[in-house]
Order: sequence, then C-alpha cells, then structure tokens
Amino acid sequence: MEKTSRQIPIIGITMGDPVGIGPEIIVKALSQQDKKSAYAPVVIGDRALLEREINKLQVPLSLTQIESPEDISSSVRTIHVLPTSRLHPDDAVYAQPTKKTGQAMASYIIQAVKLAQEHKIDAIVTAPINKKSLQDSGHDYPGHTEMLARLTDTQDVVMMLVGTKLRVVLITIHCAISRVPKLLSVEKINKTITITHKSLKTFFAISSPRIAVAGLNPHAGEGGVFGNEEQDIIVPAIQKLQREGIDATGPYPPDTLFYYAARGRFDAVVCMYHDQGLIPLKLLHFEDGVNVTLGLPLIRTSVDHGTAYDIAGKASANPASLLSAIDMAVQMARKRKALSVKYKM
Repeated sequence: MEKTSRQIPIIGITMGDPVGIGPEIIVKALSQQDKKSAYAPVVIGDRALLEREINKLQVPLSLTQIESPEDISSSVRTIHVLPTSRLHPDDAVYAQPTKKTGQAMASYIIQAVKLAQEHKIDAIVTAPINKKSLQDSGHDYPGHTEMLARLTDTQDVVMMLVGTKLRVVLITIHCAISRVPKLLSVEKINKTITITHKSLKTFFAISSPRIAVAGLNPHAGEGGVFGNEEQDIIVPAIQKLQREGIDATGPYPPDTLFYYAARGRFDAVVCMYHDQGLIPLKLLHFEDGVNVTLGLPLIRTSVDHGTAYDIAGKASANPASLLSAIDMAVQMARKRKALSVKYKM
C-alpha cells in the first residue's frame, strides 16, 4: 500500500480521556475523511477502545496499528493508530475514570510531544482530558497547556480560543479568581500580547494584527473608582507595546468589548482571566471553537470542550470542534512550512 507523501501534513491526534467522548468524536471525525483530505491523521491512543467506538457507531472504518507515523498508508477508510495503552474495554467504563485510564491519557500526550519534537508529525490535536484524573495518575498539572509547556521546556505559553467570529487570549488561565489581580503584571501582559502578535502574523496571515485588551474591573476601572489594576498595570503594558510597534489598544470595558470584536473590529481580544474570555467565546462557538496553544516549539490545537461524561458512550457527541481543530492544525502546519521555505530561499 502506498505510503503517504510527506508533503501532506501528518497530524497526531491524542485520544484524550479513554472514558470520555474522545474516542467517539475521533472515529466520527475520521469517518468523514475522503481521498481529497489535505492531511494524514495518526491517532495516539488505544486500539481496543477505538474498535469499541467503530463497532458502536457502525461506521465503515478499519484499524491499522503502526509503530511510527512513517508507516501511514494512503488508505482513507483506515484509522492508523499508534497505541501507548492497552486497556480492556471492561476496565474502561464510560464516565468512570480510574488511575489506569488517567495514566493512559497522560501517555498519549507524552508520546505526541515526542513525535512532534522528532519531526515525525507536523502538529498535535488533542481530545479532551479529565484534569483531576490526570493529577490522580501522578501528573500534577492544572491542564493540557501547562503539561505541554513542561514537556517542551517552554517558559511562556499563551492560550488562544478561536472561532470564526472571535479570537480570545488569556493572561491567566487555570487559577482561582481571587488570585488573578496578584498574577497580573506589565511583564506578563507584554509577553502574552507579543506572542499573540507574532502568532497572528505567522499562523493566521494577518499582516498588522489589531489586538484589543480588556480591563479587569467593571467599566475598565472607571478611572480608579472600581480598581487600580488598569491604571497601574494594564495601561503601562499597552503603552510599552505601542512603543514597540504593536497595535494593542485598551483597556476596554469587558461588558461592551466583545460586541465589537465579534463584528470584526479586532483580530483578537486579550482577557485578564479564564471566564472573561471563555464565556463570550463559547456563547458564539460552543460547538466549533478551537483551543490553540501559542508559544510552543510545536503546533497544538484542541477541542474547546470537556470529556462530556454525561453523554459518553451514547453515540451522541458532536465532532464539530474536533474537525475545526484538525482543520486549524493543518492550516497552521502549512503556513509554518511555507514560512520556513520562504526564509530558506
């Protein structure tokens, strides 16, 4: 069988939580692949659990186990799986995470990073994980982003959530709301926006990114009436970025900013904390939103939803976000390659 051309991006898809909806949405997404697909997928996961989903969904797919992404063939009705766990379906009960499933979940991520670092895959797309299960299995990370940063020895990473109408970037991510003001600094805001600016140019082909910065407090502090973080931290950070030639503006009142951003006034909105950005993003892009980690030495996109234990095993999960994440990973891989070729000339 003909091997896949390396001109086509090879996308490593991690299976996520074995007892969540990850295996199901992967099978559904790859069942839609045709001969004209612009990428070659390899699933880093568990063969038996993928077979369980294929049988449950009754899709015309077969599984081929491989040892390396280099072994992928051009067959489009086949899921190529590189297994790092061998769970028996009886030990992987839907919506019942265990230490064993948590260890398997972590192994998929670790293997994907290794393959990306060895340039055997061009991008990583991650299915959802259970953060508590990850920690219970001995991997003490708040989530995917922090784990990927540690595995790649990356100091500064940025979480961007993307939809067709809105892009949001987070200054602080997984932390208690009470800690947010203490975590903000001019340096942290500058690093986040600088990475965002560079990534918008490199991966989204935006030559002059327009970046809006949200305030932390109601009405962006109202001149200090509702808080001083805007005057003391956010404004100085924006002024420094502007002197460096970055089109960052604000701080804008959060209650009106997203209205204008969703209508195209800005290319990205930088938010001070998790829910400030995630609530409007998910309001508009609950099914097709994509999580992109910027600043890593590899490309990583992900679904913008959780393990959905309430519907795991019921064959009702929507693969739209995974399809969007795969599509974005392919686009980013192609743009990075084109940029690399340009600079080599």
